[in-house]
Amino acid sequence: MLSLRSLIRAPAARSFSTSAARFIQVGDSIPSVSSLKEGSPGNDADLAELTNSGKSIIVGVPGAFSPACSASHIPGYVSHLDDFASKGYNVFVTGVNDAFVFKAWADSLTNDSRIRFIADPSGEFAKAADLAIDATPFFGGYRSKRFALIVEDGKVVKDFQEPDNFGISISSAEEVLKQI
Repeated sequence: MLSLRSLIRAPAARSFSTSAARFIQVGDSIPSVSSLKEGSPGNDADLAELTNSGKSIIVGVPGAFSPACSASHIPGYVSHLDDFASKGYNVFVTGVNDAFVFKAWADSLTNDSRIRFIADPSGEFAKAADLAIDATPFFGGYRSKRFALIVEDGKVVKDFQEPDNFGISISSAEEVLKQI
């Protein structure tokens, strides 16, 4: 007969899951993460709060100043800001970088305040949305996969996640515009 003492000392059972990771999907709420920064480490931001009412697009990038992010992905959103604004959308860009780097990158791309750059310095938003990837060979650690989310009143209504994590064919501004 087992005693209470033997049950307390018994090792915990181990198990594993064979289900695939569940990335943020249509119908999901934007996760609330308080470690995000806008412009400097002293300016807290929370994408859940920023997108909780109205229409927004959140664009995720692997890294500021990287070639694809700087040459085509985010410049596409900048060039289409009038189109997004005419449809009532706010545009947010996020990526796993510190606030200083993200601010410098934003300044190098645009001075238009209709697109807001929200740094995810510790990758907490990317992790909470299950959009963090191991990009060690390219960026030296974990980063955000490339994506775009159409959000209405804090809920994802359409997602555009690059299957290879880095491409721009699905999450480009032009592709997103076709869906709104």
